[in-house]
Amino acid sequence: MSRERARGPSKAQLSRRAARELAVQGLYQWQMTGKSITAVEAEFRSQLADDDLEDHENWLKVMEIADLALFHELLHNVARFKADLDATIAPLLDRRLEELDLIELSILRLGAYELSRRLEVPYRVVINEGVELAKSFGATDGHKYINGILDKLAGRLRSAEVAARRR
Repeated sequence: MSRERARGPSKAQLSRRAARELAVQGLYQWQMTGKSITAVEAEFRSQLADDDLEDHENWLKVMEIADLALFHELLHNVARFKADLDATIAPLLDRRLEELDLIELSILRLGAYELSRRLEVPYRVVINEGVELAKSFGATDGHKYINGILDKLAGRLRSAEVAARRR
């Protein structure tokens, strides 16, 4: 086992994971409320500045360590490319897109965005992050569904990378 793995995730990895957690929560809020993505982001950032949110201590810790530039990119671009992402995801599903739990849909859209537009992120990282997000926010076995869909999507969008990894 490498030293880095023995020590756990780096500060940068934790910062990116926190950004993804916030993005999933923001995308969920966006879908539930119908507010603009800009308004959702503004609410998240204003809560960071609000010292009276003792009930949200863990959430505030996530906000404080999150890569806020990545959070902004993920939140806005998943919303911006929603139709394209949905068209990419839909053929892989065993049900209609509208029948998915909104958390799982948010995670799948985020994963599809990263697989298709953030090529510097290894596909295995995208899948792992999606699974971890589903474990944190999704239904009991939702992570298994997320894993299966993102794995199929990686095979389609990153076939050369997947093939190289499997050799």
